[in-house]
Amino acid sequence: MSKEKKFRIILSIVGISFIQGLQFSTSPVLNQIQSHYPTVNVSLVQMLITAPAFVAIVFALLSGVLVLKFSKRAMLIFAALLSGIVGLLPFAADSFALLFACRAIYGISLGLATALNTAVVAEWFEGKERVQVMGIQAASVGTGMVIVTTIGGILGSHGFRTSYLINLLGFICFALIALNLPASEKREEKGQESGKIRLNAKVFGISTVAFFEWLFLITFTTNISMHLGGSLAGSSGVSGALTGIFSAAQIVIGLLLGLVTKLTGRYTMPAAMLCFSAGAVLLVLFPTSFPLMAIGSILCGFSQGIFIPTGMVGVSNAVAPIAAALAAGIFTCFQDVAQTVSPFILNAASRTIFGAVTPMHVYQIAAIGMAAAAVITAVVIGLAGSKDQKSAAA
Repeated sequence: MSKEKKFRIILSIVGISFIQGLQFSTSPVLNQIQSHYPTVNVSLVQMLITAPAFVAIVFALLSGVLVLKFSKRAMLIFAALLSGIVGLLPFAADSFALLFACRAIYGISLGLATALNTAVVAEWFEGKERVQVMGIQAASVGTGMVIVTTIGGILGSHGFRTSYLINLLGFICFALIALNLPASEKREEKGQESGKIRLNAKVFGISTVAFFEWLFLITFTTNISMHLGGSLAGSSGVSGALTGIFSAAQIVIGLLLGLVTKLTGRYTMPAAMLCFSAGAVLLVLFPTSFPLMAIGSILCGFSQGIFIPTGMVGVSNAVAPIAAALAAGIFTCFQDVAQTVSPFILNAASRTIFGAVTPMHVYQIAAIGMAAAAVITAVVIGLAGSKDQKSAAA
């Protein structure tokens, strides 16, 4: 494959990743939305970010089957167009119900983009090159989040409805994909004929760890705009900047993913989880200090930027290329279920433990929960490694 073709495929991967970044378009203005619709439960407001993930579960799984009937290129073009259209539809009326419905429909685009992005990488790249490109993919998701949240926060300073304009990015993604993603080489049909669309225990093991990563990680974006204290309180610009910093951290760490995996070895995923715990501690301790909250945001961003591509590489390497879309769909399913239930589980835990639901308490629970999950994951990985060494010796 020529360098030019690789470059164009990577450009299309950037476009797909930007579709994923639109999930967080409402993050900087959640506080404004809550104030504008005071009768709406806070968990429903937070679900403007997590509801798309719930819908994405279905379509991430369906993509593993649809890829045998429709080209990945066609489905991704559809996903990009849909994200732009439903992103602008809330301009039609000042209605929380309409906004919520459009965010849910966007989940179709999110599910297809998340699963098929990994499938595109698995189809066109192998070995170390696959890890590198998956790191670029993670960096692209981070770049998309930076653009979405930073510009969304700026637009939101003129009213939360103005922030809907950021969804014009969906049409830019359409152009990137349509102009640069080549037609499939029909590997799907070959896999269908040979009956190799199979999953294994490793896919479900990695996906289970992803559930706990996202159960706690999503609290960063769902709570940050409501967590600010002191002179920072209520500022969509500050919350947008912090979310942008979180996303920018993914860009940096994604580009350095090869080095990170070399240093952490088989313990890359638990190391990523501990990054979030450290960041959440800083958020808890310093809600009125922008510099220290920025450092906390960086650590939380490192967690996502390391974990997601590492997990996606793990599930795609565990199966035949034809099953990569379905394996990525399973991984996405677990993480999207976690995102969907996170506000309810952690808010309920906060109410039970502390007697009230506050972002401060939610971050405390998330920090402790993620650290515990990291330790358990590391122990399981260590035991599995010892078992493999004994088997090899025998």
